[in-house]
Amino acid sequence: MVRRRSPNRRSGPRKKARSATHETIPPQMNAMQGQLTTSQVSPQAKTKMLRILSFLDKFGDELDHTFELVEPNPYFRMMLHLVRGHLEAKIITPTSLVGQSRVPYATATRRMNEMVEAGLIERRPRTQSGKSFSLHPSDKLMEQWMQLSGRVERLARTSFGGADRPGGDEDYFYGGSYMATSAIPPMQVLSEPIKLPGGLRVLVHGDPTFMVMDTLKRQFEQAIGAQIHQRAFSIDRLREEARRNAERKTSRYDIIAVDLPWIGDFAESGVLMPLDEAMDIARLDPADFHTAGWKAAHWGGRPYGAPAQTTPEVLFYRKDLFAEAGLAAPATTDALLKAAQRFHEPLRGRYGIGWNAARGTALGHTVLMTMADFGQPVLDLPEIAGGFETDHLARRDYRPTIDTEGGLRAAEFLLQLLEFSPPDILSMSWYERVRPYAAGKIAMAYGYTLLAPFFELDETSPAAGNTGYLPHPAGPGGRALAPVGGYVMGIPANLPEDRVRAAVEALVLFTSPEAQKMYVQNGSRTNPRYSVGADPEVRRISPIFEAVDAMSWRDELQFWPRPPVPEITDIIQICGEEFHDMLRGIVTPREAIRKAQARAEAIVRAPGPT
Repeated sequence: MVRRRSPNRRSGPRKKARSATHETIPPQMNAMQGQLTTSQVSPQAKTKMLRILSFLDKFGDELDHTFELVEPNPYFRMMLHLVRGHLEAKIITPTSLVGQSRVPYATATRRMNEMVEAGLIERRPRTQSGKSFSLHPSDKLMEQWMQLSGRVERLARTSFGGADRPGGDEDYFYGGSYMATSAIPPMQVLSEPIKLPGGLRVLVHGDPTFMVMDTLKRQFEQAIGAQIHQRAFSIDRLREEARRNAERKTSRYDIIAVDLPWIGDFAESGVLMPLDEAMDIARLDPADFHTAGWKAAHWGGRPYGAPAQTTPEVLFYRKDLFAEAGLAAPATTDALLKAAQRFHEPLRGRYGIGWNAARGTALGHTVLMTMADFGQPVLDLPEIAGGFETDHLARRDYRPTIDTEGGLRAAEFLLQLLEFSPPDILSMSWYERVRPYAAGKIAMAYGYTLLAPFFELDETSPAAGNTGYLPHPAGPGGRALAPVGGYVMGIPANLPEDRVRAAVEALVLFTSPEAQKMYVQNGSRTNPRYSVGADPEVRRISPIFEAVDAMSWRDELQFWPRPPVPEITDIIQICGEEFHDMLRGIVTPREAIRKAQARAEAIVRAPGPT
C-alpha cells in the first residue's frame, strides 16, 4: 500500500505554491512507481469513468466554443487529462498537464501547484536526480472522480434516458445523443510518405474485413505514399506463417495480423515486438478501443498489437420468425433450446440453430465459449466483478478447469443443441454455419459479427433486415456475454530497425477511426473503436454496431473465455477433438471432459514460484 502524505491547506503566499513544482522527491519513491494502476479500478468503473470523461471533455469544448464569455477552467481541464492518463496508463508530465489547461503558462502552473497542495496530484521521479517526474491522480482525486462518474450517469439517465425509456437504463447509450452528432472525417494522407524499400509488406487473415482492406489498397497506398503487398491466409496457416517468419533472420513482413488468443504465445516466443518499444502508445488513443479488445492485446502488462477488428461472437436470430411464433428473444440457454426445438423442421428443410461443430479448432472455440456461458473459464482464473481476472496470466500460475461442473453442463448443452441442428453440423465451421442462416434454412446461428455481411449485404436473403443480435444466452451459473474475437496488428520482433518507424506509421493509420469507418462503409461489420460505433453514418449502415456498443457498455464483451495464454491453441485443439468424439457418440460427456482435462494438464506448465 502506498502511503499518501496528507494534503496541505494553502496558507502561504503564492511563491510557496510555485516552489512545490520543483520539490525533490526521495529516490525510494521509485519503487512505488506503477503501483497506482488501473487494476485498482474495476473494469465496470473504468469503462464508466472513461465514457463520462469523454462526454465531459466534449461538452466542455462546446461551452468554450459557443459562449464568448465562458472562460476555460484550468482545474477541470487538468483533472480530465490527469485521470484519463491514469486510466490509459499514459505518462503525464508537468509540461503536458499545463498544456491541457487552456490558460497562460504562469496561471496553469499556479493552478497545478494548488492541486498538488490540495492532495489531488502525486508526483513521482522518473530519474535518480528527482528533477524529472511524472504526475498522477491521488487516491483522493480518483475517489472523487468515481463518485462524479456515478452522479453524472444518474443525472443523464434521469434527464435523457429515464426509467420509462424502453429497455430501461441498461440499454441507455450514455452520451449517445451527443456523440451521434459527430461524424468521423475521411481518411487523410500522411504529411510525409513512408519510405520502405520494396513497399509495405502485410500478413493478414483471409476474412471479410481484411479483404475489404485489400479492396481499398489504392486508397491506402495513396495515404501512406508507398506500395502495399498483402498476403492473406486461413487461420491455421496464418499462425504457422507468423511463427515461421519469427525464425527467419529478418522478417518478411512489416505488419502481421494476430488472432487475440495467440498474444501470450507470440509475446513469449518472440514473434511480436512490444508496441511500447516501437512507439508512443498514446498515438493509438487506447481509450477509444472497446475495453475488452484493447486489454486482450496485452501480455505481462504490455501491448503487443493494436486492435484492427473487434468481432464478438453473438447470437443471430430471425426477428420475423420469433414474432410470428410469439417467442421472446432467448436470454437463457433453456429459452434457446426451446426456440431451437420450435423452429426445427427437418422435413421442411429448416433447422433450429447453426454453430461451429467441425472437429478441431472450430469446435474447440465453441467449447470454450459454451463453458463461459455457464460461468466456467477453461483455466482457474480469479473471479472478479463482471467476469474473471486476466491481468496476471504472464505469471503462468494457472491450470485447466475443463473437468468441472460447468464443463459438464456445457458438454450436455452441446449434445442438446445437436438435436436441433442441420445434419451436417459436425463438419460446419466459421462460414458454413452462417451460409444456411443467410439462405433461410436456419432460424438462429452463433457467429462472429464479421460474418454478418453474408446476409446483410444480400438483398435476396430472408435474414436481411430481419436479424437481431444478442450476446450468448446464459446458462445456470453464468451471465449473458459476447466472447470477443478478432485480430490485432502487430510488428514482428525481427523487423529490421530501419523499417520499424514506417511500420508504426502504417499501423497507426490502418487502425485509426478514419480507416475503420472506411472498412465499414465498404462492407465490414467489425469495429474496435467506440467512436466508429457512435458515428451516425456508421449506425445507419447496420444495427449491429449499436447492438455491440450496448453490449460493451453493459460489460458483456469479454475475452476471458479464450484467455491468451501460450497453451491456448493446443487447449482449443484438444477440446475440439474430445468433444467431437462426444458429439459422435463415441464417449460420454463425463468421459469427454475428463480426457480433455488430462490432455490439457499435460501441456500446461506447472505453476512457478509465487
